[in-house]
Amino acid sequence: MPRPAEIWWANVPFEDRPGEKDRPCLVLVVRGSRATVVKITSKHHDERPGVIPLPPGCVDDARGRASFLETDELREVPVGDFRRRVGVVDPALWDQVRHLAP
Repeated sequence: MPRPAEIWWANVPFEDRPGEKDRPCLVLVVRGSRATVVKITSKHHDERPGVIPLPPGCVDDARGRASFLETDELREVPVGDFRRRVGVVDPALWDQVRHLAP
């Protein structure tokens, strides 16, 4: 069961089209059978507000790519779509993003 401040791999919905992608995400809040998450991406979008670089290795990416938290868009993910827990986010980073939860 995902918990706030944890990084998980899950099926996260796309923002601009139907479907989803297996990707890492940071859990903000869990309510019943759904969780609100912030997606994590390997592509740096410096034109987007709220992009936060993450420490290397924090998402357990097999290719060791850099990772970025995109805090400008929240996603709802069914609890059953979480497949692998990576760990707990650094407390300083959690303090920076936990206010995003609705």
